[in-house]
Amino acid sequence: MKNLSWVVVLAVVGLNLFVWAQIIFLDRSISPKIYFLNVGQGDSTLVEFPTGVQILTDAGPSKKVVGELGKILGETDHYIDLAIITHPQLDHFNGFNEILERYEVGAFIVNGREVDLPEWKSLVAKISERKIPVIILAATDKIKNAENKIEILSPDQNFIQSGELNDTSLVELIQIKNLKLLLTGDIGQNVEKYLVKKLGSQLKTDILKVAHHGSKFSSSNEFLGVVNPKVAVIEVGDNRYGHPTPEAIQRLSEANILKILRTDQDGTIKTLTENKRLKLFSAQIDK
Repeated sequence: MKNLSWVVVLAVVGLNLFVWAQIIFLDRSISPKIYFLNVGQGDSTLVEFPTGVQILTDAGPSKKVVGELGKILGETDHYIDLAIITHPQLDHFNGFNEILERYEVGAFIVNGREVDLPEWKSLVAKISERKIPVIILAATDKIKNAENKIEILSPDQNFIQSGELNDTSLVELIQIKNLKLLLTGDIGQNVEKYLVKKLGSQLKTDILKVAHHGSKFSSSNEFLGVVNPKVAVIEVGDNRYGHPTPEAIQRLSEANILKILRTDQDGTIKTLTENKRLKLFSAQIDK
């Protein structure tokens, strides 16, 4: 493990967060890296902390994630410290079936919901066979590695019981020094409204992973106004749902976002900080 020291805090802890006012003004000496992977119609986001710890949230629907990880991690790095499954839908978890054939994983974070799918049962069996720890988290839980934090904002006890699996998505607010990233899974406007009411300006972030691949039922004007991201990324591929929808694109376009990117057009998207600037790269990954 790469100097891994995790602390999962099960009580609400107030965080004194400072959000940089300009996308170009950053203050850090070691650069974190964030990759939004081009895995087709699905989500997969790799975050590398300045400590070297690597966290993969979701893995898309197929083995395509393995090829994208190979471009980033190279031939010798076959260890992922933490895997997070936002919710048990194929386009978010199934790629982990392929990942576990090629990579070691330190632990899995899940929301506790189960589904009656052969692919899910296969993944659960592989995790059990490899004796990988599985931790169930929900709203108010936190993960800490050095100065880096992941705060779980949702689901609470009400949403985790929802008949709509999208409502159960683990929503992560990731803070790496002064950089904030919000990963939203497939939440809809009902969960967005709950988050706005509960957290208000605490949701303000620098980079937003757009919810539900740009569904018309997500990314409300109110939510985008409060989150106020500098960069928004839509993880999406060929699909029959019309994602990203014209309604979502219009709301994003009107939200004063400096850059809107999408994996179906831009390929895997890499973000890093260099010389106190946030840099974005697409298509060609240069680690």
